[in-house]
Amino acid sequence: MTNSKHVVELEIEDIEGVGPTTARKMKEAGISSVMELATTVPEELASDLGGSKETAATFIMAAQKLLRESGILDNEFTTADIELEKRKSLLRCSTGAKALDELLLGGIETQAITEFYGEFGSGKSQICHTLCVTSQQPVEEAGLGGGVILIDTEGTFRPERIDQIARARGLNPDEILKKIAICKAYNSSHLELIVKSMGKYIDDFKAKMIIIDSIISLHRAEFAGRGTLADRQQRLNGIMHKLVRIAEIYNVAVIVTNQVQSTPDTFFGDPTKPAGGNVIGHASTYRIYLRKAGNDRIAKIIDSPYHPYSDVRFTVNEKGIDDTDAEAPKKKSAKGKDSDE
Repeated sequence: MTNSKHVVELEIEDIEGVGPTTARKMKEAGISSVMELATTVPEELASDLGGSKETAATFIMAAQKLLRESGILDNEFTTADIELEKRKSLLRCSTGAKALDELLLGGIETQAITEFYGEFGSGKSQICHTLCVTSQQPVEEAGLGGGVILIDTEGTFRPERIDQIARARGLNPDEILKKIAICKAYNSSHLELIVKSMGKYIDDFKAKMIIIDSIISLHRAEFAGRGTLADRQQRLNGIMHKLVRIAEIYNVAVIVTNQVQSTPDTFFGDPTKPAGGNVIGHASTYRIYLRKAGNDRIAKIIDSPYHPYSDVRFTVNEKGIDDTDAEAPKKKSAKGKDSDE
C-alpha cells in the first residue's frame, strides 16, 4: 500500500517455497501477482494446485510476509496509538449528501466493506451511481482520485444516469464514464470468478472503489429452498471474506448493496431484515439501512464498530444523492459494536 512500484517489481517466484512448477500452476489458475496470492482463499488455492489446504495456507502467509518485508503491508502487530494515527489519514469518499457524510463521520472509508440494504426504490442503486462520480474526484475534494469497478447483478446500471449526475455536479461526463469499469454478472459462479480475479482488475483499471449491486441477487435466485441454504451461505461467505482482504490489502473502498426479506413473526418494530443472514452481516464493516420516507429517503446506521447509531434524511435528484432541508443528524447513541457480535 505504501509503494506501488515495489508491488510491480515483486514476482511470485520471489515467495519463499514457490518453485517454477508451483508458480506456473498459480498463473494458470489466474494468480499472476504476489498481491493476488496474498488475498487468495486457502481452499481455492489448494484446489488449483492439487495440494493440501495447509500447503496453500503456507504459500499465502509467505506472500503476505514478503509484502510486509517490502513495506507494502503493515506489520502483523502494531500499537493502538499507531493505528489511531493511521485511521486519521484514512481516505474517505463523499456520498454526495453532507448529512449522509456526517452520519458516516466523513464518508465511505477505504479498507472496509460498507453495506447498504433496503427495499426496492429505497435508493441503493442511486447511491451506487452517485459514488461512481464522487469517488473519481481528487482526494482533496472528498474523493478517492481513482477509477471504479461496478459489478451489476440486477441490470440496474444506467450510463445516462452517470452522465446526468456528472453534469449536475459540474463535471465532465465523458471523463467520468471512461473511468467506470462495468461488469454484468449473469450467474453466481460468474460473480465468484470475478471476485476471485479482482486484484488483476484493480490494477488494470486503477480502481479505488469496488461496487457490487447487489451481492445476493444471483445466489438468492439460484439457491432456492432450505436444502441449498448451507451451500449458498458458504459460497457467499467465500465472496465476502475475499472482499475483506481485497479492501485491506489494495486500500480500496468496497460497497455492496443487499436485498431484504420480511419476518412475518415480528409483531413490534420493522419486520424488514437484510437477506444473507449472519454471513453478510459479520463480514460487512458498516451496515446501513435505507428506507423510503415520502419523496425522501432515510439512512440508518445498523451496525458499526464506532459510528453513532443514528439516522439522517436525504433525497434523490438530478445530482444523485443530495441533501434535503432537514436538520443535521442527531446522535442518539455512541455505543459501538461489541467485539463478540
